[in-house]
Amino acid sequence: MGDSEAAIVRVVDTLVAVNAASWDACANPPGEPYNPFISHAFLSALEESGSATRRTGWLPQHLLLEDGDGQLSGCMPLYLKNHSRGEYVFDHGWANAFENAGGSYYPKLQCSVPFTPATGPRLLAANTPAREAIEDTLIAGAVEVVKRMDVSSLHLTFLPERQWTRLGTIGLLQRTDQQFHWHNRGYDRFEDFLADLSSRKRKMIRKERERARENGIAVEWVTGSDLTEDHWDAFFSFYMDTGARKWGSPYLTREFFSLIGERMAEDTLLVMARRDGRLIAGALNFIGGDALYGRNWGAIEHHPFLHFECCYYQAIEFAIERRLARVEAGAQGEHKLARGYVPSRTYSVHWIANTSFREAVAEYLSRERQYVDRDIAILGEYAPFRHDANKEEHQEDDF
Repeated sequence: MGDSEAAIVRVVDTLVAVNAASWDACANPPGEPYNPFISHAFLSALEESGSATRRTGWLPQHLLLEDGDGQLSGCMPLYLKNHSRGEYVFDHGWANAFENAGGSYYPKLQCSVPFTPATGPRLLAANTPAREAIEDTLIAGAVEVVKRMDVSSLHLTFLPERQWTRLGTIGLLQRTDQQFHWHNRGYDRFEDFLADLSSRKRKMIRKERERARENGIAVEWVTGSDLTEDHWDAFFSFYMDTGARKWGSPYLTREFFSLIGERMAEDTLLVMARRDGRLIAGALNFIGGDALYGRNWGAIEHHPFLHFECCYYQAIEFAIERRLARVEAGAQGEHKLARGYVPSRTYSVHWIANTSFREAVAEYLSRERQYVDRDIAILGEYAPFRHDANKEEHQEDDF
């Protein structure tokens, strides 16, 4: 790390001010699985496209740790927020309780990837003997920023379990939740996965896939240099149609998708459905070093089971072909369980400035973690796999 006595922590309000190679050396160091969402390309695309900016309530306040030579040795994607939208770890109840008691919950500091409920490191540093010391300095710096800005709290969401555990030992409040992930048990083809399922679930999936392709629907993968602006035009129309009905105001701008296509084409997979030569639906995925991450879905025509085909079954096929260890299919959705996606823990930590409120939240989280553990155990019993041993293996998530 260089001369630790001369190291400084500073805040920047845009990633344009940060050298991309230096950021990425901390975010995705060699020897660790690549995570596309913490890359400079992804985060800067959110900013430059107007998707995550002051105007949308995501003011970048990225934390940089520089050594005595001015070299970046650690960093955090950090945002000052005046709402809790686009986070997928829900604290609206906390905000209401604090404000009803006379406090001001907003603004708060959020360490996360905007609009992206996918697990990944949040305290970013190269995997060296100094890593934990750098992480400690970053979190101490973030808490100091909370105090100097006089904001209510700091939230680090969708952490890997290692960082969650360490931050809990130094006093941050620990929270868990669950998503549904698909795990690759060394399958060579989709039929190998089906063979692991109960007969009833196997027949159900085959029938759903047949129904999804009725009416002459064809499904294709588009990635890398094959991605064009025509694809993004079509997908954005799907995204806006579905997002406007689901959320009221979709988060991502049209420019965001062009920037992703320009900067991250090899990390991007569009699963597109076509009928009579016309694109009618699609699912956007990002390709990590050991996982496929399903992110957005949309359609301008609605056909039975087409959503399941594009979002879940095609993702499994792609992961098998690429030898990826898992598919993370985003937040919520118990319907994923019957389709081979099993309950997996997600992790977040929280630092709250007000002592009394912090104690109340800590008590709540202690109970909530028990509820999450219980739900995961119960849901795991309904996993569609044939053998009890398979069910047990799939219930645990190692991240």
